[in-house]
Amino acid sequence: MIQSMTGFGSATHENDRLTVYAEIKTLNSKYLDVNVRIPRMMSAEKELILRELIKNQLRRGKTSVLLEFQFKDTSVQGTKINPQLAKGYYNEMLTLAGELGAPEQDIFRMTMMMPDVQMQNMKDDLQDDDWKVIKTVFEQAIEKCQNFRRSEGETLLASFHNNISIIKEKLELVKEQDPKRVIAIKERIAQHMEEINNNDNFDKNRFEQEMVYYIEKLDISEEKVRLQSHLDYLEETLSSSQANGKKLNFIAQEIGREINTIGSKANDAVIQRYVVEMKEELEKIKEQVLNVL
Repeated sequence: MIQSMTGFGSATHENDRLTVYAEIKTLNSKYLDVNVRIPRMMSAEKELILRELIKNQLRRGKTSVLLEFQFKDTSVQGTKINPQLAKGYYNEMLTLAGELGAPEQDIFRMTMMMPDVQMQNMKDDLQDDDWKVIKTVFEQAIEKCQNFRRSEGETLLASFHNNISIIKEKLELVKEQDPKRVIAIKERIAQHMEEINNNDNFDKNRFEQEMVYYIEKLDISEEKVRLQSHLDYLEETLSSSQANGKKLNFIAQEIGREINTIGSKANDAVIQRYVVEMKEELEKIKEQVLNVL
């Protein structure tokens, strides 16, 4: 069953010690592109673990990750002041204000906003139980995102089958029109032959060779068979566990080649109209394939 690359999942948990919220959004992309927003107190090692979970389960797509947690005990998580750095900033700005004759009333407030004056309290970091809770919530968000992708995949699958069904209907109409087209071509040839026979310079052998070449160039029998085969293969692939966006795109390209060849060789207004209608459905398939995992 195919999956969409568009997905969303969120999960939350609260206990006596902390509150956790995780959110994951995914969009279509050729590769896995992960943007992670997590609290600063989380170590790089744990961030790598979260990224690995994303890589193994979501596999592909532009992925935005938001993870937030808040400890109920303010001694575990909070901010602390770097007094030496704050004094340095304050004294420098006070000196500069005096030299410039600028007001001094906002200098303290500005000092507190300077880089690294306020730092996150890292002294207790994450305990093992905290990390287990956070990781579980994160995995729940991934699973919900996966479920969303599967649901979107079912919608895509129904749309694909509808597009394929329409192309097959138009192909059947092409098959019905083809004998009429051949008759019309033969009538035109017979008319031209009558005109040519009255020409004293007429070379019958060369004319027959050219007509065989001309008729072969107009024959679409193989294209009809291959197009039918590619459409059947596309439906088969959509229902298999091997279905993925890249493979479906390759099959769609092959379908497009056969449709284009039929259009270029048909030399028939009715078939040309069916070709245009098949191309419209194929374009819908190609657009939607871009969102298949």
